[in-house]
Amino acid sequence: MLCQFTVKNYKSIRDEITFDMQAAAISEHDNKIIQDIDGELFLPISAIYGPNGGGKSNVLEALHTLNSKVLRPLCATCNHADCDYKVRKIPVEPFAFSKQAQNAPTEFELFFRTKKAEYRYILHVKRDEIIYESLERVKMDTKRRSALFRRDAESTELKGIFGKLKISEDLSATLPLLSYLGITYKKNEIVNDVLHWFEDSIDFLNYGNPYQELRTAIASSEKIKVLVLVLDMIKEMDLDIEDFRIEEKDNEHIEIFTKHIVDGYSTEITLSEESSGTRKLFGILPFIAKSLTYGTTLVIDELDAKLHPVLLKYVIEMFTNRNINKKGGQLIFTSHDLSTMNNEVFRRDEIWFVAKGKEQNSKLYSLVEFKNDKGESIRKDAKYDKQYLEGKYGADPYLKKIIDWSDIGA
Repeated sequence: MLCQFTVKNYKSIRDEITFDMQAAAISEHDNKIIQDIDGELFLPISAIYGPNGGGKSNVLEALHTLNSKVLRPLCATCNHADCDYKVRKIPVEPFAFSKQAQNAPTEFELFFRTKKAEYRYILHVKRDEIIYESLERVKMDTKRRSALFRRDAESTELKGIFGKLKISEDLSATLPLLSYLGITYKKNEIVNDVLHWFEDSIDFLNYGNPYQELRTAIASSEKIKVLVLVLDMIKEMDLDIEDFRIEEKDNEHIEIFTKHIVDGYSTEITLSEESSGTRKLFGILPFIAKSLTYGTTLVIDELDAKLHPVLLKYVIEMFTNRNINKKGGQLIFTSHDLSTMNNEVFRRDEIWFVAKGKEQNSKLYSLVEFKNDKGESIRKDAKYDKQYLEGKYGADPYLKKIIDWSDIGA
């Protein structure tokens, strides 16, 4: 489970921003939030809105960059067919419009939970080199907090239960210590617990290649459970698809066939012959099924692209329905679609906005913490979509200036 993510000095993000999946103390949709075994409350869903170029995608990409920085060294030593695709190298790029920022590190801080513990992982990176890194753990059963390691430019210190582990004296400056421990001590219970979260408990999608994404989802899960749920969702979405099957051609390619029945006549066509919207659904539904089945976190940029508003609402409501989302799966996505931006679908702490300041720096804030000009909070019965379109939330969705086509002879 993702608890909280903080980033500073990454692309359009100059100042520190924090994205929080902990539920705020507000009285709305209490039956939809996730209650962990220790009573802590978390959100099953969060949506980020804002204008094009405002930095929505950079918030998600920052989290993906941290994940990639940790996992890439491990993928270099594994044989998983999907590893190179899933963990592509993402450059750690600082804020571009400040000399001071260009010379400063990018800072990441992540709180996440497994069944055994809550972890706090901090990583500061400058030009791909590790400037600072630390890991802490709070055990779920005892609530005991302990430091596991701390590393800076001067020294590296393994603490507590990690105290007996040995590390190389010439540890590469570009290699995260967490990755090194994953390579060297794969069977260590805590190392395995932490890296299992990075590897299997969070997925990132931009649905650029639905075939590859479908293969990746199937390869990283129990096929039968996931595919049965995918078929159930397809039938419920009324896509006129009765069944589908997958042929694995080799380690790199698969072929997907969909079954249709028209006036009693049954036939198959390939996924490439389906609409672009259907192809996209086949790319994301296995990951949605995986998240709901195993309680993982799913991060999707522009979920609403090519997705009908009714289907978007259907996907959202699967995560907020505790009878369906029994394992505490989480969905985090960016969107421009306003059909779901209302108090029937979302809590105020599940709606986030990104806006750019005058110095091209992105700012992130949730609706629950937003204050109007009078210092008042937004009411839970407010018309969120209407007020957003009116520019009352700061993340103005309109163009700053409308082109006067007469000036250019159009």
